[in-house]
Amino acid sequence: MRAEKICKAFGENVVLKDFSADFPEGGITAVMGRSGCGKSTLLMILMGLIPADSGRVIMPEKRRISAVFQEDRLCENLTVSANIRLVTGKRLSPAELDGHLSAVELGGSADKPVRDLSGGMKRRTALLRALLAEYDVLFLDEPFKGLDEETRSRVMEYTRKMTAGKTVVFVTHDSRECEVLADRVIEL
Repeated sequence: MRAEKICKAFGENVVLKDFSADFPEGGITAVMGRSGCGKSTLLMILMGLIPADSGRVIMPEKRRISAVFQEDRLCENLTVSANIRLVTGKRLSPAELDGHLSAVELGGSADKPVRDLSGGMKRRTALLRALLAEYDVLFLDEPFKGLDEETRSRVMEYTRKMTAGKTVVFVTHDSRECEVLADRVIEL
């Protein structure tokens, strides 16, 4: 995937100007920068969810994407497992799903409605749903926000294991996340 001379402004606020970068296939690229510099906007443009004002994104055709947005975007009235099964269907056995839930410290939460979860539990549910989807490119926008240090470390290791050999673009403010996950870091 490649971004070529991407420009994007919201009114008078220019957030991306002539941004170009390659995002290597099978690699994990972190995008870092100060708040408001266009990291999330870049992800939305790469995913095709908002248009660039100019420039282009070159992505092989028929690429399946999966994503974690800044907001968790879960179905609050569904259970944790039902939210995940929206992308997995019956591809995973109940035991396999339980194993993944335990790996992100959500063991025993499969049948809980999402509305009853803490913010950190919702975040892990959103991340797990994205990781278990069938995708070619994974986009993660601050995927570990709201997690305590110990949980964040475990979930980052799980994420690294689950994304091995996959194309991933993630936004973070945290240099440690880059050290653990990224093959390449782009500063905006």
